[in-house]
Amino acid sequence: MSGKNSVQNVQPLRTMDEIKNMREALAQTNDSKRNLLLFNIGINTGLRIGDMVKIRIENMKGKSSFVVKEGKTGKSRTVYLGAIMADIADYLEDKPNEGWLFPSRKGNSHISTTQAYRILADAGKRCGYDYVGSHTLRKTFGRHYYNRTKDVATLMEIFNHDSQTTTKRYIGIREDEIKESLRDFKL
Repeated sequence: MSGKNSVQNVQPLRTMDEIKNMREALAQTNDSKRNLLLFNIGINTGLRIGDMVKIRIENMKGKSSFVVKEGKTGKSRTVYLGAIMADIADYLEDKPNEGWLFPSRKGNSHISTTQAYRILADAGKRCGYDYVGSHTLRKTFGRHYYNRTKDVATLMEIFNHDSQTTTKRYIGIREDEIKESLRDFKL
């Protein structure tokens, strides 16, 4: 990842308003449909940006799930698309049956992870969020999945993390739990 933000400084979008604001900012970009789909797949699947940019149309068109071999871990993971199939279908309506899901305007390849970072960070800046980066999408998925289910064990498996502590720290839960436990602590 490029830019000043490290993975630790990059935060999830914690509220639905933050998510809505990011969608609105992305809708005003060049290639807005592509950029919005990148955002929506990221926050709804928890895939790493490096794995998302390499998705091919033919691997997911008309499917409710597909298998990806994660670049970082080398492990295969089934990605479920049920909740965003309509978004994908709308995006693919005027696209060919084969090719990169997130094509670059330069050359014959997909957008780079650096370009994905720029798209997201620029949209974040327009919203006044200085903590948005490539990992924001994955962290947002994790944060909202955890808030909805409280199932850190399954989230740990989805993320291929080695410990629940790592998963909670990654999505910012541990930090919030410590802050809350110390809020009224006084001796």
